[in-house]
Amino acid sequence: MTPGIFITGTNTGVGKTVVAAAWTRAIAEAGHRVVGLKPLASGSARNAEGRLRNTDALALLAAASVHLPYELVNPYCFEPAIAPHLAAEEARQVITADDLVAWYGKATAQAELAIVEGAGGWRVPLHPLGFLSDLPERLGLGVVVVVGLTLGCLNHARLTVEAIQHAGRSPFLGWIGNQVDPGFERLDANLHSLGRLLGGPPIALVPPLGPNPDPAAAAGHLSGPIARSVVSRMLDAAAPA
Repeated sequence: MTPGIFITGTNTGVGKTVVAAAWTRAIAEAGHRVVGLKPLASGSARNAEGRLRNTDALALLAAASVHLPYELVNPYCFEPAIAPHLAAEEARQVITADDLVAWYGKATAQAELAIVEGAGGWRVPLHPLGFLSDLPERLGLGVVVVVGLTLGCLNHARLTVEAIQHAGRSPFLGWIGNQVDPGFERLDANLHSLGRLLGGPPIALVPPLGPNPDPAAAAGHLSGPIARSVVSRMLDAAAPA
């Protein structure tokens, strides 16, 4: 099975897509065969051909070095901007962990590494049963938490990591700080607290990038030594002995 890094967040709107697409781009620019994947997406629009397309999934597709049909990048795409399990229920579409595991195998067949962006936070439900986190837990994908740096992030980040580690089925690889609130007070003190609460310094720190952040502008922040080390560990762990 192709190794993968599952990108989750402390909440929705914390910058998972910017981080996931930027990291995918940085890994591709380093010469690796990488895919960017978005298993569930809600809040999508129809293109000129009438097909639903999600902007997050399109950003991941554009950043990858292994190019896939849209339907492999984002197999479950829903129009209303609501919780994905509710959108799936309205569309009468069943999503199971078995389906997602089978999809992952097909989508990553030509890749060395996959960056998989979740939806919302860690325990987003599937329809009718289960959670999106069942996918990384079933496959043992490494998990990185994107922390939106704003008031309340310490509690959200710690609880998310506790949930990941409590199950013990997916290795917690670390966290990435995203400065979604340029006016966040005591940034350095909060980063120090996050390092203590989450077990170490951030893999990367993404600065404020404005209301419509471009993943290409963030790629340089995801190519530092800690980020490269995480990628190397994932690739080395999957290499044949």
